[in-house]
Amino acid sequence: MFLEVIKAKYLGDYRLLLEFNDGVTKEVDLQNKLDGVVFEPLKDKKYFQTFSIKFNTIEWNNGADFAPEYLYEIGK
Repeated sequence: MFLEVIKAKYLGDYRLLLEFNDGVTKEVDLQNKLDGVVFEPLKDKKYFQTFSIKFNTIEWNNGADFAPEYLYEIGK
């Protein structure tokens, strides 16, 4: 089964509640994961909140995204 993010909710700071297509829900904190040029705009909390679900993961308008497998792995 390919892992996909099917629902995402902003919780505060850099935390998201993600539901995956296997029925598992995980809280993901991306605060220390925003390294690199593409992730720089996400350090602005207002911009961070503008994510959407595209294809099988969360994505921002500047093209920044995280692999669903990575989000699953770091989620609690």
